[in-house]
Parts: sequence; C-alpha cells; structure tokens
Amino acid sequence: MNTGLAPAVFSVDQIRKDFPLLAGEINGKPLVYLDNAATAQKPESVIRRMDRYYRQENANVHRGIHTLSQNATTAYESTRSQVREFLNAREEEELIFTSGTTEGINLVAATFARQMLKPGDEILISAMEHHSNIVPWQMALEEKGGRLRVIPMNDRGELILEGLDQLLTGKTRLVAVSHMSNTLGTINPVKEIIRQAHDRGIPVLVDAAQSVPHLPVDVQELDCDFLVFSGHKVFGPTGIGILYGKKELLDSLPPYHGGGDMIKTVTFEKTTYNDLPFRLEAGTPNIAAGIGLGEAIAYLNRLDRAAALKHEQELLAEATEKMTEIPGLRLIGTAAHKGSVISFVMASAHPADIGMILDQEGIAVRTGHHCTQPVMKQFNIPATARASFAFYNTTEEVDRLVRALRKINDLFG
Repeated sequence: MNTGLAPAVFSVDQIRKDFPLLAGEINGKPLVYLDNAATAQKPESVIRRMDRYYRQENANVHRGIHTLSQNATTAYESTRSQVREFLNAREEEELIFTSGTTEGINLVAATFARQMLKPGDEILISAMEHHSNIVPWQMALEEKGGRLRVIPMNDRGELILEGLDQLLTGKTRLVAVSHMSNTLGTINPVKEIIRQAHDRGIPVLVDAAQSVPHLPVDVQELDCDFLVFSGHKVFGPTGIGILYGKKELLDSLPPYHGGGDMIKTVTFEKTTYNDLPFRLEAGTPNIAAGIGLGEAIAYLNRLDRAAALKHEQELLAEATEKMTEIPGLRLIGTAAHKGSVISFVMASAHPADIGMILDQEGIAVRTGHHCTQPVMKQFNIPATARASFAFYNTTEEVDRLVRALRKINDLFG
C-alpha cells in the first residue's frame, strides 16, 4: 500500500508513487506534468490528512471548548509551528495564515504600505515581478500620490543591480522583489538586495512563491522584513498561504479585515483587537487546507531536499541542452542562476498551438504571459510556453517533451 511517505533515500521512481495523479493518462497517453510553477501535485499523505480532518475532526478552531474543536485547533496551529521551523522564523506570532501569496502581498500593501506612504514616496520592485507583486503596490501608490520604480534586467533575465544604490532613495519606503521568477526561472540575489536596502533603513518584502518549493529559505539568514508563499506550490492545498513578518513590524499593522477571532472585546462604542497572529486572521480560516499545508511541509522535510534540488537542476540542464538544439526554438530567460523553469518560443508555432499539441501528447505545460506582461514586453513577445520541473519529474519526461517539440516543428515548419 502506498503510504504517501517520502523515502529516506532520494528515489524518483519511489517518490512518484506518492503522487496519485502522476500515474494518470491524458488523451490516452501517460501524463507528463510540467506545470509545477503554476501548481504542484499533492502527495497521498496530504490528500489523506485533509480527508481525515473532514471525516473525523471537522469543527471550527480557536473558539470551541468541545473535543472536536480542541483537536482541530491543535492540528491547525501545529502547522504554524511547522512553518516556523521550515522558514526558521523566530516566533510563531511572526506567521500569518493567508489564502496565498497574493493575499499576503495585498495585506502588506493595504496595511503597512498605506499607513506609511505620503505623496511623492516610492516603492521599488523588479522588472520580472508577477502581477500580484505589481498591482497591489500600484493601488496603494495611486491612492497616496506616490510612484513605482523598477530595477531593470538584462536580456538574459538577470537583474541589473549596478545602479541599485541610485534607485534606493530617501523617498523609497519599501522594496518588493521575487526570490525566483515564475516566468524566467531566475533566482535573484535577494540577500544582497536586502542588505543594500537595510543600509538605508528600507524594509524588504520577498515573494518566495517559486523559491520555497525548491530552495531552502531561512528568513533570519535573509533578514527579510516580510516574506510570502503559497501552499499549493509546495505540494500542499490551494487556498492557503503564509505571510511572514518581523514581529515588530506586524505589531505595527492595523487589522486587515474585521470580524471574528481578530478581537478581544466588541461593544457598539469600541472594539479592542486581539494579539498576533490572530489580529490579522479574521473569520473562520481554511482549516482543512491549513492542516494539509502542515502535512505537505512534513512531506518535504522527509525528503533529501539537497538531492531533490540536484535532480531538478539536472533536469533543467538536460532540457536546456536538448531544446536549444531544436531549430527555431528560443529560450526566454538564460540567467546563470536559475530554478527549474524553461520558458520558450518557437518560430514555427504560436505558444497556444504548442500547448494544445503537447496536451494531445499527454504533456501539460503552461502557455501565455504567466501574469508577467512587463516581462513579455521587454522580450517583445506576446507569450511563451513554459515547462517547469519538480523533483518527481524524470529524464524520460524531458525526452518526451523534446520529441513532441520536434514533432511540432515538423508539423508547422
């Protein structure tokens, strides 16, 4: 019987048995799932743990004295403890449950940014940000009369940091930057960006949605002020995520939403708010997803993550080498330091056609602008096809992808 437990020794064949969907077929062919940057597959242990909650433990958390509520609260809050260890945060109060990366960024934009911004102030982001790390800052800046500034990048998809000291000015109130690009795969030197920002007293938010599934992330080592990630990209459920913030900063934030659990007392005349983390977590949370996130982290902790990362990098290198040999195929994003993401265009076929034909071959990739339209504009393209690898992908799947792309070239060329 499959236990959904990662093996002590890294074995791709054994690991794949933990993920039930990977054994499926699409259009009569074995599935090759290469859309991990959009969402990762879930191990059996996560699926079973959520099912167990609904079947045996279903109750609301934090406010009940009966046994089911106490058990649910213990299970839900244990995830916060696991995340603290996973990110090496100092305290559990520094971890806020959200619905995902997007809500985490919006929470900081709606509270921290809006309360400190004044007319003429600036927020600095990078040229490769996901829309969710652009639009919330634009909304806050528009309201306050500030402006967005951008760290440029070169044609390899690497940030140009030589002029960072000139972009960090007396008007800069926050830097918000992705750790790893969802489109280009670039792993950014966020520790250096944080150091330079802190030298000027500027706080930094790190979008770690793409990096946390692959890289060890230590918030104390990075010394970031805020960090966000999503559960569904770390092999956990959708609808759950984490906002990390240094306690002194989170303590300064006003409530994001009003309602149950974020209060101490309520009268018609005045409300007093709860302590962290609950002050920023109004209402009934996504309890099953929170518990499932804890199980996903437990699964990752059972992996040899260094071996998993090495395997992903080998897949990236092999796919890059073989795909560059295909006539008319152009890689978008060739940074020296990359995660396991390959975006590409083909002279012979539109990305949408590439995606549809690959689907007929049982291969799932992402096509479009990947919520990074400014990146597409810089490379003067409307869209790309994107293959993104996880530790459960195989060299055989790389070969199937390459064969299918050659077939597309033959079909359209």
